[in-house]
Amino acid sequence: MLAQPEALPPLSDWQAFDWKTELRNNVRTVADLEQVLPLQGEEKAALERVVDLHPMNIPRYYLNLIDSNDPHDPIRKLAVPQTEELVVAGAMGDTTTDPYGDDKHSKGNGILHKYSYTALVVSTEACTMYCRHCFRKVFVGLPNDKTVENFEQAAKYIAEHDEITNVVISGGDPMMLPTENLRRMLDALKDIPHLNYVRIGTRTPVVFPMRFFEDEVIELFREFNEAKTLYMPTHFNHPAEITPESTEAVKRIRSAGVTMNNQAVLLKGINDDADTLAELMNGLTRIGVNPYYLYQCMPVARVRHHFQTPLKAGVDMVDAARQRMDGYAKRFKFIIAHDMGKIEICGRVGDKLILKQIHARQESPEEASRMLVYQLTEEGGELEDLQPVAI
Repeated sequence: MLAQPEALPPLSDWQAFDWKTELRNNVRTVADLEQVLPLQGEEKAALERVVDLHPMNIPRYYLNLIDSNDPHDPIRKLAVPQTEELVVAGAMGDTTTDPYGDDKHSKGNGILHKYSYTALVVSTEACTMYCRHCFRKVFVGLPNDKTVENFEQAAKYIAEHDEITNVVISGGDPMMLPTENLRRMLDALKDIPHLNYVRIGTRTPVVFPMRFFEDEVIELFREFNEAKTLYMPTHFNHPAEITPESTEAVKRIRSAGVTMNNQAVLLKGINDDADTLAELMNGLTRIGVNPYYLYQCMPVARVRHHFQTPLKAGVDMVDAARQRMDGYAKRFKFIIAHDMGKIEICGRVGDKLILKQIHARQESPEEASRMLVYQLTEEGGELEDLQPVAI
């Protein structure tokens, strides 16, 4: 564990813990990072260049999970900038910043309406931690015009489109917002009759669990959940993130009646082996978080080069991992998020990749549930790397 200038409070004291004060202790500069992690001279200069492009922001809690004696520690790779981020590589050219096709579905004011039944609202560009593999890293933590400016107007758009059955409050990370801001957002959605449920997408239970030791936010979840069902998609990527602190945060969130689903990403050098994946999924079911999606790492500039695993190896890895899981742990879908929609990776037959499209963009609803087959290669990491096979 890393030596920190001030000790973090014990778990028993966190109910009275001021999470907003602790956020000010986040490590945001290379100079601050050097105080807790040894850096070489050349590495330090390179990291300064990385941080200029993609800001660094790491809570002390998460830093304390790093094994400082292991240069390949997976928690370090998830949080600490790497020189590989200076390598620009993407499937659709060297400026790949929107592989999921978000921009074309923007309705302005932070609203994305990609699927007819789902509206996503980008509530903030800030996060409790800036993950190095983030597919939105091109704007997370930086000034931009992609976030919601007026949530009441966003709610009005949702109310006027009765095909929308659910809303995702996303970011950045919505749990960076003050609880009162979250209350106003949820209140604006609570009485829209055609909404079946609302989701708050957040990695905060994993990287900054003390946010949920505030009674007020748990009570807010409980109150809203009595009027309309509330889900919380979260983002555990490695079993080392399942700690007593994150487990307690999950327990408190679930105590408000909130269902938690996990959306992990398959990441080279972090969780790209069967034993780690099985330990992650089994560990999530143990603490009450449902394994939901495992995403293929997206072809994002400054991410793909060092985090993406070839699809052929990934399919075999996931199949081997599932053999080590019980029924609930293995319910997750291995997914490619693509401009055409979400596509489930069902497996392979020889060198043929078998896929099923599970969501289609609202312009092409007939594409949902169709089967797809692609010719696998040893190194292909996404559909653009492969050739489709007629079926």
